[in-house]
Amino acid sequence: MWLLLAFVALPLIEIALFVLVGGWIGLGPTLALVVLGAAVGIMVMRAEGMRAMADLRRSLDELRDPAEPLAHGALILLGGALLLLPGFLTDAVGVVLLVPPLRRMLLARMGRRVRVAGFATGTVRTRPEVIDGEFHEVPHDTLHRPDDSDGPARPGGSGWTRH
Repeated sequence: MWLLLAFVALPLIEIALFVLVGGWIGLGPTLALVVLGAAVGIMVMRAEGMRAMADLRRSLDELRDPAEPLAHGALILLGGALLLLPGFLTDAVGVVLLVPPLRRMLLARMGRRVRVAGFATGTVRTRPEVIDGEFHEVPHDTLHRPDDSDGPARPGGSGWTRH
């Protein structure tokens, strides 16, 4: 329900803000602000994204929990996407997400509601019941019982079971 409300309300708010700002400063400056916001957003997103990637690499190298750098990276990506969208409300939210102290404050607030179940590093373990191997098909008439008798396996038997 909230998502539907956002999809309806956000364009209406953006249109209202375009009309208000355009009435105050004119059409040309309004369009220039929108384009400038997108350009600045791309530059800031690139710089902050590089910093977030460096933090992620550092946390992985030090075998620390990568959740915080990943969360920062996700918010940077969201902030940059919001700055690329035309509109003043989306630009304001995008700027908030790209400013590191504001992003940390937002993550701390969100972190109070999130519980991490666990984090582990190391090698990937396979299930113990999975066995890797190779095989080749043997024609049925050449199967012999494993008890080393010379006769072929009984029809219907696998040849690998004792009777």
